Amino acid sequence: MKAKLTVGRLVDRLREVLKLETLGSNGLEREIVSPNVSSPGLVLAGYVERFPAHRLQVFGETEVSYLLSKSEGERREILGTFFSFPIPAVFVTKGQQPPSEMMELAASAGVPIIGSRLKTNEFYTRIKPWLEEEFAPTTTLHGSLSDVFGVGLLFIGRSGIGKSECVLDLVERGHRLVADDVVLVTRRGTEVLLGRGHELQRHYMEIRGVGLVDVPSVFGIRAVRQQKRIEVVVELVDWDPELVIDRTGLDREGTTILDVTLPKITVPLNAGKNITVIAEVIAMNHLLKYSGIDPAERFNDRLMKTMRAASEVRRYLQEDYE
Repeated sequence: MKAKLTVGRLVDRLREVLKLETLGSNGLEREIVSPNVSSPGLVLAGYVERFPAHRLQVFGETEVSYLLSKSEGERREILGTFFSFPIPAVFVTKGQQPPSEMMELAASAGVPIIGSRLKTNEFYTRIKPWLEEEFAPTTTLHGSLSDVFGVGLLFIGRSGIGKSECVLDLVERGHRLVADDVVLVTRRGTEVLLGRGHELQRHYMEIRGVGLVDVPSVFGIRAVRQQKRIEVVVELVDWDPELVIDRTGLDREGTTILDVTLPKITVPLNAGKNITVIAEVIAMNHLLKYSGIDPAERFNDRLMKTMRAASEVRRYLQEDYE
């Protein structure tokens, strides 16, 4: 489980990126519970019904100039209402100096005030992707992830079945390793899964009988990549004559990771099977389907047309009495 995100941690991580300066140091231990950032909007005018107080709040030039247009008493009333909500933190952009009443009331409420030299739009552009990644759903999978012809193949299966050896062979054939043994998966949006390796063992592979292999040192830096979208799950299983396996590709199998459904292909292993070539074909087939060409559907259509044509010939002969 990820450690909770506090305002102080965000400031430490993004100080240079967002050009931050802590104006009010109280409340840096406050927790950030939402990946969204917004401006106070109509709450400054007194409408608080739909105010998303759990979000980080940004005061740009418009908000600060609006406050400065009010009298001291009005500012205190407006900001008193604003800071009565459980706000994680307030950012003031464009290097502006917040009104003294804001600093005073924020300190009383324990809300940190953080300045940024960035323009407001640039501030939003930089902080939103970082927060989205920080709050993205994640999980850890046991498997090996590789980039084959630009397609992210996640190999899963029991320990010792040959996932690492398969990926190592793919690397030797010019494809790229993303992660071995432990794959950290992050969901972006509603349907994109990104996989990467653990920081400590990234781009190392454990090959039974050999030990640890430093892939970029052995095969070159082009043999690895930092992360890759997972597009197809390949499950390696032991050969079993009783195992029912789809032989045409028409009965598609799927698996769900972080609420995202991915196509899954089950490959039974027996002596002499070239799983590396099969993996390449899986990747190329996926690319064909992505471009609108489905070999299984094409074969099925051709078979149905042939059967219909044969049926028409038989009916014609049955009705020909001359």
